[in-house]
Formats: sequence, C-alpha cells, structure tokens
Amino acid sequence: MAVPPSRPKGAGNPFKLSIDPADRLLPSGSGGEMPPREPPGPKKTREPREPKKPSRAPRKTGGNGGNRRIWLRRLLLWGLTLAIWAGIGVAGIVAYYAIDLPDIDRMTAQTRRPSVVFHSVEGETFAAYGDLYGEPLELAEMSPFIAQAVLATEDRRFYSHFGVDPIGLARALFVNLRAGHTVQGGSTITQQLAKNLFLTPDRNMKRKVQEVLMALWLEKRFSKEQILGLYLNRVYLGSGTFGVDAAAKRYFDVSARKVDVYQAAVLAGLLKAPSRYSPLNDPEASRKRTADVLDNMVKAGYIDQKTADTVQVTGAAQLVKRPIPAGRYFADWVMSNLDQFGEVAGKDIIVHTTLDISLQRKVEADLKAMITGPGAKAHASQGAVVVMSPDGAIRALSGGKDYDDSQFNRATQGLRQPGSSFKPFVYLTAMEKGHTPDDVYEDAPIRLGNWSPGNYTGKYLGPIPLRQALAESVNTVAVRLVEEVGPARVIATARRLGITAELRGDATLALGTSEVSLLEMTTAYAALANGGYGIAAYGVSRITDPQGQVLYQRQGGGFGQVVSPVALARMHDMMSAVITQGSGKAARLDRPAAGKTGTTQDYRDAWFMGFTADYVTGVWMGNDDYRIEMKKVTGGGLPAQLWKQIMVAAHRGLPARPLRTPEIPAEPNPAESVGDFVAGAAQAAGDVAKGIGGAIDDLLKGIFGR
Repeated sequence: MAVPPSRPKGAGNPFKLSIDPADRLLPSGSGGEMPPREPPGPKKTREPREPKKPSRAPRKTGGNGGNRRIWLRRLLLWGLTLAIWAGIGVAGIVAYYAIDLPDIDRMTAQTRRPSVVFHSVEGETFAAYGDLYGEPLELAEMSPFIAQAVLATEDRRFYSHFGVDPIGLARALFVNLRAGHTVQGGSTITQQLAKNLFLTPDRNMKRKVQEVLMALWLEKRFSKEQILGLYLNRVYLGSGTFGVDAAAKRYFDVSARKVDVYQAAVLAGLLKAPSRYSPLNDPEASRKRTADVLDNMVKAGYIDQKTADTVQVTGAAQLVKRPIPAGRYFADWVMSNLDQFGEVAGKDIIVHTTLDISLQRKVEADLKAMITGPGAKAHASQGAVVVMSPDGAIRALSGGKDYDDSQFNRATQGLRQPGSSFKPFVYLTAMEKGHTPDDVYEDAPIRLGNWSPGNYTGKYLGPIPLRQALAESVNTVAVRLVEEVGPARVIATARRLGITAELRGDATLALGTSEVSLLEMTTAYAALANGGYGIAAYGVSRITDPQGQVLYQRQGGGFGQVVSPVALARMHDMMSAVITQGSGKAARLDRPAAGKTGTTQDYRDAWFMGFTADYVTGVWMGNDDYRIEMKKVTGGGLPAQLWKQIMVAAHRGLPARPLRTPEIPAEPNPAESVGDFVAGAAQAAGDVAKGIGGAIDDLLKGIFGR
C-alpha cells in the first residue's frame, strides 16, 4: 500500500495553490542558478498595485441614451416572450377547434348521388331526388360563363388569395361602415364551400373559426379549379335545387354544360338570396339582380358592354317556368324520414307511397284558390291540408299554398294553437268518466284566478246539454269539464290518440292554447273515425330497388283499442251535431260526417277537423307571421268550406256509409227492468214447482205402481 508523502510541520494549508517566490523560475540569462533559499520568515504584507490606466475612457451608462437602450432590450425581451406564448395559445385554439372537424375527404368526394323516385298509389311518378335531376360536374364540363359570373360577383380575387382574403375583408368593412348597414360580404368562395360542408347551420364563434381552418385546409388540399367545382356542385340555388346543374334544369330546362351568358348571370344572382331573386318567385327582382351580375362581368373583363346590353333584352325570354309536380311537400316529408326504413341509404330506390295523386292535385288547387281568393280578402296568406284514411295512410298533404314560394311544411313542421278543435279530447275524457251527451252543464261566467274565459258570441245560454255545448263550441262548459276531470286526464287522452306536442297542464287546455301540428291532430281524429284504434300516420307502403327487389314492406301496425266503445259512440253523437246543427254547418256533406271547428284568439288560427267512414281531413288557415290577425276568419268559415270541397272530391264515386260507430247495447229502462225481474222470478218459481211436483209423482208411482 503506498504511503502518502509526509508534510513538514507548520507547512500551512496543503491545498494552497499559490506559488512562493522560491518556486518561481529564473529569467533567462541568470546562469540558471537559483539563489540560496532563505529560511522562512515572517510573512510580508503585499503592497497594493496601482490600477492600470485604461487605454480608452470608460463607456458611460447613465443618461437618456442608456435608459432607452435598456428599455428597448426589455421591450424586445417581453415582446419575444409574448409572441412565444401567443403562438402557444393560437396553437392550442387551433387544436381545440380542429379536433372535431368533419371528415373533409369524405364530404368532398365527388360521388354520384343516389336517386330516390316516388310513385303514387296509382303507380305514377310524382317526385324524384338525386342525380335524376342534377349531377355533379367537373368545372371543365360546365359552361365557362357560370364560373365567370360567379367569380365576377362573389370573389374576384379567388385566384389570388389563400382561402381567406384580408383585402376583401377590409374592403367589405369599409363599404359597410360607409353605408351604415351590411352591403357587401367578405367571405371567399373557399369559405362559403367550407360553410356548406358542415351538416348543421350553427353560427357561433367555434363554427366561424372552424370554417376558416377548413378554408385554409381546402386551399392546401385542392386546386382552385377543384374548389370552385365543389362549390358550384353543392351551393343551394332555390326551388329545392342544390348545384348549378339541378338549378339550370329547374329554371331553364338545360344542362349546366349548355348555360349561356344570361342564364349564368341569373344563377350567379341567386347566390345572394335564392328565394328573393328566384325568377319563378319574382321575375322583376331577378331581372334587376341579373343586370348587376352582367355589369360585374363587364368590370371583370369577361364580357363587353355590348354583349351585356344585348343579352338583357333577349335573355329574359329564355326562362322556362315549369310547374312543380304535385306532392312535393309530401315527398319532402317522406325523404326526411327515409332512415326509418332500414338499409336504403346510398341506394337507388323507388318509394311506393300511399299518395292519391289525383286527390293531391285537387287539394293543392283548392287550397291555393282559397288562399289567393277569399283568403286574401280576409288577410289569410297561408294554409295546410292533410287527408288520410282512417288507418293512417296519407292520401294527400299540402304544407302551403305554393311550394315554389316556400318549402316550409306547415302540415308537418308548423306548430299552431288548435283552439276549440282540441275540445273533443276534453269531452272524450268526460265521456269515459261516465258522462253522457244529455248531461246538463251551466253556461255562465266563470273565473279561475285572474282568468275569465268567455264565449265567442259574448253571450251565455244557461243550463245546456253537453251535446249542444260541443256543437256550439261553448267555452265555459269545456273549462268546467277540464276542472272536473283534471288537466292530467285530458292530456293522457290526447296522448293515447296520437298528440305528441307539449301540452299545458291547466284549464286553458280546454280552449286549445297548446301548439300542435296539423298532422298529429289529423292522426288523433283518425282514432275517433276508425272505431277507437290508435294509429300512426304513414306515407310509404313499400320500397324497392330499380330491379323490383323489395327492400321494405309495411306490415301493418297500430296501437290497439285506445278509446272506450261507449265513450266513442257518444262522441260520434255529439261531433255529428257540430256539422248538422252547430258551428260546422258549412261542412255538411251528403253522408254522415263528424267534426269540430277551431278558432284562436284574435283570429290568428282557424281550423276544421272532421271525418267520415272513409276519410279524415284536417284544414288550417292563418299567417306565418303570428302577429298578423285574419279578418274574422273562424273555423266554421273558410276552413269548413275548403274541407267540404276536398271531401266531396275524395268521396266521388263512393257510396254513403254510416260512421264507424261501435255497437253498444241499449240501456234498459229501470222500471221495466224491475217488472221483468219479478215476472221472470215468478215464472222460474212456477217451473221449479212443476218440476218438483212431477218428480214426486214419478217417485210415488215407482213405489206403489199405477
């Protein structure tokens, strides 16, 4: 083991690294000899050195210049820090909004849309969707005038920006601020395509950020030509058309391949407001808008002024106003429910419906004539009709006076107050509780808290039977019945019959203050018409592929007996009186019928609901703007008249039949019942006595002989 060298005593700190003078090397020329080492003595104090004179004057750090440099460095440091954090924040926001973007590759795929063809019950084609009426085209396949008109009007810098156009946004902001309202939009075609790719029309901040992100992605993923082609194939252009090919066929009866300058300008003009500038809805507004588009094309250099002036004179005559086939409201309703019919999505299919196309045409014509004629004078601008068989098969359905004007389906989507047409559910509840049409109730003023319902006539009849109260639509009696049986029971009755809308659980229920759809009201009345069986309205009997293979077949259905036969028979009695002697006399037919009128406060809604043994029909009239009042239009007026016209047409050639009233045994007279009971008892006693006497005689004969 190696022994560390010893250290002389008093040698000081062994870890001291300073050099003693004795350890210093001699300068060259000293002969290489070292002077003898003196013994260690007391440590000398080292004299302080004088500082060396600087070669130049020291830099001054004070003064304004130095402070500015310090603050500038700090500002740059803080700016860099903020930029880093801002970048992190932006990255986080982008990640948050991008995480649930839709599958853009799938949504932008240029695949052929499957065709859906609708056949009436007679086998006639009355509607079709998909590529039968329009097909997706490559931009190069379209008429070049379409792209020119769209770019000149919607996005002149399309080939210059990167999906978002800051210059265009600034210009739009300046124009809008100067005008004081929105005159010009700043969205690019790429942004509009991004908006169209979303499945829902939400307009919140998240959606706006996602649209910008998607626009940037589209610009990176696709060429400008592909983006423009996608946009033109998907954009909505009014009258139920999506894409320029469908619109060109709808408005001009030509393919998008053959559209001329004027037609292209019409289509481009629709982008701003498809309904307002539709050449079918408002030809004059369409003409002015088309002139603006042609002017834009001149400014953009696509056409000269002479061409623009010429086509404005000759182009308007090219418009083809093809009438929309009957049944489009019905077809839209079925289309919205196709996912209920199994694996039919993505296939070419033929939908065999329950629609009677002849009756449908009659319904649409009569409704339009009523609204544009007597309805216009009475300030009733809209209406809806549903006709169905008592089993729920829809035979005709119209959701408005003109599908071209508005595709909103007031029969299936509109929710309105039914007024007194809701009263049968109140009376049915009372009948099921044991009341009869002859029960007498007081028609007199009634007050429930702060509510004092009155009658339409403003008069009170005193004691009247329930039959008369329903026939004359007496409000006070209906309210008293709801108070007696309870709103919850009335709601339960309405639910059994098919009402699904939210209903108010108070006495106002008696006057139909809860909003419902015409379709569900007609469905509920069908249960009253068919003998008391619950049904679901339906419009499809089967679905096949073009080769005839059945993909769906309706198997029947229903919910069984939902109304007591005795109560239903009493309801038929009372509701027939509505038409024969009550508020619905304008609907009287040449055969048994039953129904109920409905009028809401301030004449905002007017209904007539009714049925025969063969058909159930509901009619609503009113205005889309609920604030507009009709001019004293009641359910027993125009709606009852329209109901009668439609029902006369529907029953043409059918024999008159009684209502499907359940047969119930007659209630015996109490006095007769007692007499019969006594007589029967006496007869039975006599028979028993005779039997006993005969038995005794036989026994005695057996014992003693004859």
